[in-house]
Amino acid sequence: MTQDIRTHLSDLLRAALSSVAPGEAQTTIVLERPKQEAHGDFATNLALQLARPLKKSPREIAQRLVAELPPSSRVEKVDIAGAGFINFTLKADAKTAVVRAILEQGEAFGRSQVGGGRKLQVEFVSANPTGPLHVGHGRGAAYGASLSSLMAYAGWDVTREYYVNDAGRQMDILGVSTWLRYLEALGDTVAFPPNGYKGDYVKDMGEQLKAAHGAKFQRPVAAIYAGVPDVEVDKEAYLDGLIANAKKLLGDQWTVIHHYALSEQRADGEADLAEFGVHFDVWFSEKSLYDTGLVARCVARLEEGGHIYIQDGAKWFRSTSFGDEKDRVVQRDNGLYTYFASDIAYHLNKYERGFDRIINVWGADHHGYVPRVKGALQALDLDPEKLHVALVQFAVLYRGGEKASMSTRSGEFVTLRQLREEVGNDACRFFYVLRKSDQHLDFDLDLAKSQSNENPVYYIQYAHARVCSVIDQWGGHEADLKDADMGLLSLPRETALAAKLAMFPEIIVNGATELAPHLVAFYLKDLAADFHSYYNAERMLVEDAGLRDARVALAAAVRQVIRNGMSLLGVTCPTSM
Repeated sequence: MTQDIRTHLSDLLRAALSSVAPGEAQTTIVLERPKQEAHGDFATNLALQLARPLKKSPREIAQRLVAELPPSSRVEKVDIAGAGFINFTLKADAKTAVVRAILEQGEAFGRSQVGGGRKLQVEFVSANPTGPLHVGHGRGAAYGASLSSLMAYAGWDVTREYYVNDAGRQMDILGVSTWLRYLEALGDTVAFPPNGYKGDYVKDMGEQLKAAHGAKFQRPVAAIYAGVPDVEVDKEAYLDGLIANAKKLLGDQWTVIHHYALSEQRADGEADLAEFGVHFDVWFSEKSLYDTGLVARCVARLEEGGHIYIQDGAKWFRSTSFGDEKDRVVQRDNGLYTYFASDIAYHLNKYERGFDRIINVWGADHHGYVPRVKGALQALDLDPEKLHVALVQFAVLYRGGEKASMSTRSGEFVTLRQLREEVGNDACRFFYVLRKSDQHLDFDLDLAKSQSNENPVYYIQYAHARVCSVIDQWGGHEADLKDADMGLLSLPRETALAAKLAMFPEIIVNGATELAPHLVAFYLKDLAADFHSYYNAERMLVEDAGLRDARVALAAAVRQVIRNGMSLLGVTCPTSM
């Protein structure tokens, strides 16, 4: 395995270092893979690190270190390059030994304990339950789910969480929009607010309310608009007036409509995500923060710390003291708390639940929100560095080289469900993580649906299916493959493919460290390319039984690593295509 090789080479260098410079024996030894194959399999800049303390040229130090290296049965040669880099080239059997390790460990190959079992919360999607999820939510969902799987694979104890915004004005807007559509279904003529929720899904809910409750929630139309400000003057005040009248006219029945609309949209979103292969351990209610008094307690705690002042009857958090561009209201002059207040309380709750690390996956348009949240945590005497915010850029759909114009039920956005129906879950999940999350993503619909080598999903899945076909034709017992003589794998393509397989554990650690599942996607593309190249150049099922078994074992190892990587990205691996 790679880590064994790294440990072995580190031990050799440590022994040489103890001889050459005993006083520097604790120097950190860094081994990296050279970008060019001609520079060997691993390289270290140890000699350059020692140049200043030893007051000698790096090349002279490198020569002395190489001279003192203990002999190794795994190392073919050691070279000194450039200013003093030490390059190690491994023997072929040292490279191909990873094949047996993969076949023995199966789906555990690549797992890491870098997380040390520490508690990690990843909160992602967290879209307002006011309508169908759209393609922007889809990228956050795919990234968050893949990141969560990657972190768990790297040894973290991961909790996947969705923050349900079930309190506040947006849910009131959905409630009143549903009620007005219900009244329309009863035959009433109502003036629907221009800033209400207009999608057909709201009309559907209105029809369903009528079917379930008849005219139970019907009220005089004139009473609905009584005292409401002119929509042409202030459409927001107009909408708030409708909400206030709805609550007054309906009384306790307002809660029935509000809860119904919330439940319908949350259930739709949960089902959509489940079909997308995205699941959550916790659905956290914003309303619970108010019901338990945590929002009030949080603001009081900030006030006690001297971080709140009152202006125009409202309570303001001194956000500018912590790097924000301006101070923020946490409680309005009418006594109602702001969204920011509940967000602070939610993060306080996360810390109180004892997570060692917290990752929020937010849309890139929330970048300005980061300093104020971290500032509030600091004001609460909590470590803001425990929180990391991963920003996700929007995805733009393209068809035929032009921005896609897909029809939607609402006429306003493309839903995640529509995208999945057009290109399939596998393409959606993979294409969404093909770029670093904070980079702009162009989603090529034609490419995602194509069955060609240019489509990375198809290309990787085809490599997996090819291996399945080879093993079927081979016809032996797969459990016996780990006993094949891997030393027979001596061709350059074979040792290069084995070296690529050995990189998988490094990719996992790097991906988890950088919160970058796209590194797994890139790696799988490269691995598939190397395998296809090998498959096209060499016969797998040769006459020589020993070589045949070794080559099939190598192919089986490729299949296992593809399975392990694709499972982290939520992508299936067909056995035939």
